[in-house]
Amino acid sequence: MRIANLSGRLVLVADGLAVDVERASTGRFSADPQAVYERWDEFRSWAAQADLPTGVAFDPADLGSPAPAPRQLLAIGLNYRDHAAESGFTAPDGLPPVFTKFATSITGPVSEVTLPHGGHTDWEVELVVVIGERAEHVSEAAAWGHVAGLAAGQDISERITQLAGPIPQFSLGKSYPGFAPIGPWLVTPDEFEDPDDLELRCTIDGEEVQKGRTRDLIFSVPALIAGLSAVTPLLPGDVIFTGTPAGVGLGRTPQRWLAAGEELVSTIEGIGELRQRFVS
Repeated sequence: MRIANLSGRLVLVADGLAVDVERASTGRFSADPQAVYERWDEFRSWAAQADLPTGVAFDPADLGSPAPAPRQLLAIGLNYRDHAAESGFTAPDGLPPVFTKFATSITGPVSEVTLPHGGHTDWEVELVVVIGERAEHVSEAAAWGHVAGLAAGQDISERITQLAGPIPQFSLGKSYPGFAPIGPWLVTPDEFEDPDDLELRCTIDGEEVQKGRTRDLIFSVPALIAGLSAVTPLLPGDVIFTGTPAGVGLGRTPQRWLAAGEELVSTIEGIGELRQRFVS
């Protein structure tokens, strides 16, 4: 099953067409895309049995994030060994660094992003997890049962702000407007042959800058959910950015930053793509 946020309304997506959930359910479920996660099991049961009307075509530019207003957005750093190495850090033995991207940075899959003046803006393609059932002290074996679905994400990062000061300001440097595109929709785990092994790719104006597989995560999706939920309950609709593979601008020699006019395309196997155009 795939769900999306089309012009602020919850839709089911099948064969490239969108079915409005509020109308198809005659009001049983709200049009609010974020609200569905509080009733995720009930919604999945309805969607599996419903006699849905024919969907309508839509423009991907009209899609928003499938989780536009999470109560918690957790992001994971240094969760691929090759990215930890290119960043000059030792791969973590315990839970990797955890930070947040503030919710005002969330945007949909197709967007225009303004580059912070004087900054060094970088790219980080990431698998995004959305929680469908409250997770507290959850085991790795049970973790996938708490996941609503997966989406593509970009952890866009302004490195000067992120690394300035006596200690790094990760959350601020990663939370400018438009710095958290998510989408193009949410795909339930049962749609994948193996949800723990998906290819990620990222290009700038057609040049490949990142390519990896989620099987290389130091902490897999189940391990992250187990580790995070041992400290803080994960709530329905919460978002987790799971980390990025090697290939970011910070780790290159010479270092490379995004420039006005460039288009960043981020793709995850079985999910789809994000497209961000940058302006000064």
